Amino acid sequence: MANTIPSTVYDSLLLKLVTVLELTQKPDGISTPQAKQAVLQATNEFKTLLVTAKNLADNLPGGDLDIVDQDNVIEMLTTLRDRKRDQLVEFSSKSSQVASAVGTHMFTDAGMEIDSMASTPMT
Repeated sequence: MANTIPSTVYDSLLLKLVTVLELTQKPDGISTPQAKQAVLQATNEFKTLLVTAKNLADNLPGGDLDIVDQDNVIEMLTTLRDRKRDQLVEFSSKSSQVASAVGTHMFTDAGMEIDSMASTPMT
């Protein structure tokens, strides 16, 4: 998929962060110049990869809505959903009325036919 961020970028971010944390949590700390240099290098690698991930995320298509635009889209979709729900309720109500009227009409017709048969003498 060309429009996605490779998961390896985020996997690498986690690994870089773990490296920084491990280096800063060593018993020696960062008291030696070598330890400070290792933390600096690991931190810089993490920052560079973080910038890369941010750029990839920023350049995804369709990701350009700010919070106000997102809220407007959500409001529009909610309104649309509510209208469709109301239409469905109205349709359901009308179809129930039609079904009820058709059922009553069929029952009345059947009753009349039976009654007319019952009142006709057999020969």
